[in-house]
Amino acid sequence: MNAPEPDEVTLPWWEATRERRLLVQRCSCGHAQHPPRALCTACGATEGLGWLDASGEAAVDACTVVQRAMPGFTPPYVVARVRLAEGVLLLSNVVTDEPGAVGIGDPLRLDWRPLPDGRALPVFVPLERHER
Repeated sequence: MNAPEPDEVTLPWWEATRERRLLVQRCSCGHAQHPPRALCTACGATEGLGWLDASGEAAVDACTVVQRAMPGFTPPYVVARVRLAEGVLLLSNVVTDEPGAVGIGDPLRLDWRPLPDGRALPVFVPLERHER
């Protein structure tokens, strides 16, 4: 699987994935956003954008089970819109042996899918009942 090449805006985010750290972009106005952008989507500021380490706590906001193979993915697999504890939405995968059991509101924890160049993609796994 190939990931996009970083640019001047996304480079800090991609570099943090090498350390298995998930960053969320935060503006001085308090707004958090993803994906990283050159301006705040809430106030329009281009200055005052920084980074916050995300906790890795999340919940399924919306999801679907995909039955079609794609490069790097063996069906069935779960594509989900995940809401981080920091309020940001991420499009990701929920990695599980029971794709049909994933539902809206299910608590998740962050995990990583390594890329060939040392970076990684954030993915999520369902919290086991004993982890809740």
